[in-house]
Amino acid sequence: MNEHDSELIAGMLENKGYLSAEDQYDADIVVVNTCCVRETAENKVFGLLGRLGQLKKQRPHLIIAMGGCMSQQVHIGKRIKQRFQYVDIVFGTHNIHMLPELIDRVEEQKKQIIDIWPDKKEIIEGLSKKRFHGVRAWVNIMYGCNNFCTYCIVPYVRGREKSRQPEDIINEIQELVQRGYKDITLLGQNVNSYGKDLKDGVDFADLLVKINDIKDLCRIRYMTSHPKDFCDKLVTTVSRLNKVCEHIHLPVQAGSNHILKKMNRGYTREYYLELVEKIRSAVPGVSLTTDIMVGFPGETDADFTDTMELVRKVEFDSAFTFIYNKRQGTPAAGMEDQIPDEIKVERIEKLISLQNEISLRNNKKEVGKTLECLVEGPSKTNANLMSARTRTNKIVVFRGKQDMVGKLVPLRITGSGLTHLEGEFIPVE
Repeated sequence: MNEHDSELIAGMLENKGYLSAEDQYDADIVVVNTCCVRETAENKVFGLLGRLGQLKKQRPHLIIAMGGCMSQQVHIGKRIKQRFQYVDIVFGTHNIHMLPELIDRVEEQKKQIIDIWPDKKEIIEGLSKKRFHGVRAWVNIMYGCNNFCTYCIVPYVRGREKSRQPEDIINEIQELVQRGYKDITLLGQNVNSYGKDLKDGVDFADLLVKINDIKDLCRIRYMTSHPKDFCDKLVTTVSRLNKVCEHIHLPVQAGSNHILKKMNRGYTREYYLELVEKIRSAVPGVSLTTDIMVGFPGETDADFTDTMELVRKVEFDSAFTFIYNKRQGTPAAGMEDQIPDEIKVERIEKLISLQNEISLRNNKKEVGKTLECLVEGPSKTNANLMSARTRTNKIVVFRGKQDMVGKLVPLRITGSGLTHLEGEFIPVE
């Protein structure tokens, strides 16, 4: 979601006449696009703002703007005004489209502007985006979240759910396909909720059917899915659409009913495991990935054991694992029984170790198979190799040629690691 927002910011700035600078030291304007889901992200932002302040002393004409989820929090705006008066513009998630106008105002008024909208008044279509060259692209199908998990700041900074019109989504994807993009990821805080606020009755499953019909599109992905809204209709739909990839990111967050209830996740451990079996029966070979939190307030040893047991049962291909930390303004921040840091660290280390074992084992099972892979470009870790992606969202590195980029090729898997597979190109006779 943040990458997509950065594409939008870059597109608006280029439309205004700016060109991308090689680095911040050559820039006339620096836009910091922030995230507030983790405390570490916020700390990095404050550190960066401090360094940019030193840069502005050397280059007084530099415009510094800060946007994104972190800006949307009321206390952050006050902190910026008090401690970082050299930050020229602070804008939020709901008025990102106003950035060009805010730049004009700063240049005219020569004073700090903090402009945060409490909610998104309407979805603004047709804004320019700077798509970075490649074969994959991200397309928002909706904004906001209505779930209010007790640990999560997102509903407070992204607002309530608002779905884009199906025709606007289709038009955007068709344009991307015409420009050479092959692999489209649909974005939403909870894509399964798509359409609930629309009058025409189109839901997420219906939208997938429409997108699947787009000519020359190769692959469709989506994130993130909320388990409580992954209905039978959606399971059936993803199982029969040939362009929808066999990869589902299905955040479980915890394996204990006690903790799931405290988190306000809206499902039980038993429901989640039943859903996993339903998906695997309908979509053979599906890759399941997840998010898991440890150290939520009140989490006992027994609760953590339940999480570890669920991970063993499901055998996720990979997992984003993280330690709970307080987010100001969320119910969980005020809960009693906060877990000591040393226990959180001990638990996360055990969880990561278990998941790494499972990921290695699952990747090893791919060795010997020939998989259809979409070539994305040179490997990020080895310039002598090419990188491709399987339908199940696994990276395969192999010896290939630059002219393969954007093509679907058969790769025989010859080796495996924790985060990638190794393969060799099989020429088509």
